[in-house]
Amino acid sequence: MSELGRHLKEARLQKGMSLDDVQEVTKIRKKYLEAIEAGDYKVLPGSFYVRAFIKTYAEAVGVNPEELMEEHGNVPAAAPADTTMETVIQKRSRKPERERNSRWLSTLLMWTFPVLILVVIYWYASNAMDKGNSEQTDNASVTNEQQDPAKATASPTAEGGGVATATATPEPTLAPTPSPSPSALPVTVTQDHKSGKTTVFKVTASAGSQVQVEIDATGVSWLEVYKGENSSGEKLSFGNTAAGDHLSFTLDAAGLYIKSGYSPATAITVAGQAITDGKTSSRLLLQLDDGTGTATATDAAGNSGE
Repeated sequence: MSELGRHLKEARLQKGMSLDDVQEVTKIRKKYLEAIEAGDYKVLPGSFYVRAFIKTYAEAVGVNPEELMEEHGNVPAAAPADTTMETVIQKRSRKPERERNSRWLSTLLMWTFPVLILVVIYWYASNAMDKGNSEQTDNASVTNEQQDPAKATASPTAEGGGVATATATPEPTLAPTPSPSPSALPVTVTQDHKSGKTTVFKVTASAGSQVQVEIDATGVSWLEVYKGENSSGEKLSFGNTAAGDHLSFTLDAAGLYIKSGYSPATAITVAGQAITDGKTSSRLLLQLDDGTGTATATDAAGNSGE
């Protein structure tokens, strides 16, 4: 292994990144990354790509590429690229912007027209139905008031034994008694235990409350955030941070798994409370407890496989 390759490998391990992680970030094939760490530049497709690959690799793990190659002067000089050389960087296919916009507009117009027709038909039918029900209700009300004998009673004081309309006495209305609202529990964050390389934090909050997890970056760090108890869960964030980046997540019963390659560059707070395991490279698991005591911690190390 060359000194340059050892330097890059140590920087990668310090950030908690595997060669598969670097491959996903840089789009450089894993076999070329292994060749760079071993100092076997003959495996690479040409001298033109040697310095370019080393520079991309160094930036991904937070190393200054210029200082790195200046310190290790045995890097081959760049040569003109061979136009027939195989493609070594995985490229994502991109459609022309004009074609995508045209297709999107055609699809939108195709669906908008029938939807508008259905809305107009529904509106017309609803208005006609409401108008018919209103007329029937008014007619029934007038007929009942004219023909209901219960509303006409003999008045003892009326002349000639006439009838007088009885006046109904309104019943008293009782105001509803407001039900007391349950008092919200304050959010508390405690370091519960360790499971392998993972530090488990217990977050206690009232049921149904929204607990916000904030991550503020002050520099470059490899950051992974998953919904669940390990990296097998839903991926919420994956990649390098930059100074000034701000990420916000909502903690629920599924939990939140956070992996930071360089902890000093990522400040993590839960409901405004800072958390840390005191390590340079951190793996944190946040588990929500609604105060009923039903939330239990699962062995994150056994499930994550890391």
